[in-house]
Amino acid sequence: MRIAGAASAFPRHYYSQEMLLAALQEYWGDKIENPHVLRRLHRHVGVDGRYLSLPKEEYLKMKTWGEANHHWIRTAKELGEKAVTGALADAGLHGRNLGAFFFVSVTGISSPSIDALLINQMGLCRNIRRVPIFGLGCVAGAAAISRAADYVRAYPDQAVVVLSVELCSLTLQRDDLSMANLISAGLFGDGAAAVIVAGDDSGLSGPSILATRSVFYPDTEEMMGWDVSEKGFRIILSREIPNLVRKNLARDLDEFLAGRGLTRADIGSWVLHTGGPKILDATAEALGLKDGELDVSWQCLRRTGNLSSTSVLVVLEEVMKNRRPAPGTLGLLAAMGPGFCSEFVLLEW
Repeated sequence: MRIAGAASAFPRHYYSQEMLLAALQEYWGDKIENPHVLRRLHRHVGVDGRYLSLPKEEYLKMKTWGEANHHWIRTAKELGEKAVTGALADAGLHGRNLGAFFFVSVTGISSPSIDALLINQMGLCRNIRRVPIFGLGCVAGAAAISRAADYVRAYPDQAVVVLSVELCSLTLQRDDLSMANLISAGLFGDGAAAVIVAGDDSGLSGPSILATRSVFYPDTEEMMGWDVSEKGFRIILSREIPNLVRKNLARDLDEFLAGRGLTRADIGSWVLHTGGPKILDATAEALGLKDGELDVSWQCLRRTGNLSSTSVLVVLEEVMKNRRPAPGTLGLLAAMGPGFCSEFVLLEW
């Protein structure tokens, strides 16, 4: 099993954090009693700028969840095709040769799901197996790679695509002045990424997937997710997540690696979900990472913000194309998300 290609795609509307802060101050107006709180929050999320699905002035015009979801479907199809096309080109593969399509998102809904719409739009194989996944949030990009690896283990002559599209700006709640929503308004952005996962008999090359591990933390569902109402998706984001990371991540990773006769010292490349500054700091502290080992995650956070499930795939693309480790280097791809849960993917470059 191997990762044969990766590519990202973004909307054409990119704004600096200062421009987005000014737009949000206009968006909320005098509803926020102390505008300095919003500015302070936005300056501490570690983001320089973000892509948005729509021009920033269009968000003021949206009145309903239905309008936002219509934009989500249209943009997801556009970015999804770009990302899948780029990943196929990176792998040297034709779309009609794909055996399965894994689609993940948590920022909009569509039935038929986006994978079906793209199969039509791109003329993919009629026998392709569809696996749309909703609700895993930030962990979904890593989880989908794991599930795709399970698939090609069973069908080693096949290659499959994993596509993540997250358009977080379209979930923004105007009437929600909670700290969680104010933080997410400054942290999350829009984007898509696709990865080609190939079986051992596919003839494709790329870093090998040696093993995967899923870890679920019972009774932690209040940590992160959506409160869904007639107004759409209202963010649930606990301040206790960094503590959950510190308490669990190292132990669970060590158990996973020990099953392969390895330790953290054997890992030479880290492909980790961008989260946010507090999450990345907690991850580095828990795993004892230093000397720039999380630099790519920090850089992706600054450039595009947190892209939920798309983030870890964008970090993976950056490592594959611009920071590729020496052959034989062991790497770890990992993310955490609603459930609450972790996903680990052990790689060999």
